[in-house]
Amino acid sequence: MKLVLASASPRRSELLLQMGLDFEIKAVDIDETPMADEEPRTYVSRLALAKAQAAGKFYQLNNVLILGSDTAVIIGNEILGKPVDKEHAHDMLMKLSGKTHTVLTSVALLGPKERCIVSENEVTFSTITDVDFEEYWATGESNGKAGAYAIQGKAALFIKRIEGSFSGVMGLPIFETNQLLKNAGFYSA
Repeated sequence: MKLVLASASPRRSELLLQMGLDFEIKAVDIDETPMADEEPRTYVSRLALAKAQAAGKFYQLNNVLILGSDTAVIIGNEILGKPVDKEHAHDMLMKLSGKTHTVLTSVALLGPKERCIVSENEVTFSTITDVDFEEYWATGESNGKAGAYAIQGKAALFIKRIEGSFSGVMGLPIFETNQLLKNAGFYSA
């Protein structure tokens, strides 16, 4: 059985490699705009499944598993997507500054059956000053990242506490992904 990752994310690839998996990459582009009044859990699950389905159009699903994933940073009930520019990144990081927020990562597995899980994690940031932001912005890490930060990079300097899965905050919860794959008859080790 072949495994396909429906993502161009180097972090997701890195995490699957860490799991010892052989896989193919089929990057897809979907509209990530939240629907009106969409709940965050529904949002990440919908996108993870949409990514897997978009990639699945290129394969016969009887001998292939397609893995789609999506991560969202949530403060209150607001979904913080990827920043469009420096000002947007600044606004996002200032909303997170000194507060605890939720990071939801959904993993969808498409094959003979559809399966989907959501990993929920709590991340507490220290207070971020404008100087901190400027230094962080200069790293380029905010680009393309939900909530304008990458936990595996310099943003780790802002994190006082994390409750949950570090790999889930990175974009692919290893434990939950492994369980999905095992339940589908695909074993990493």
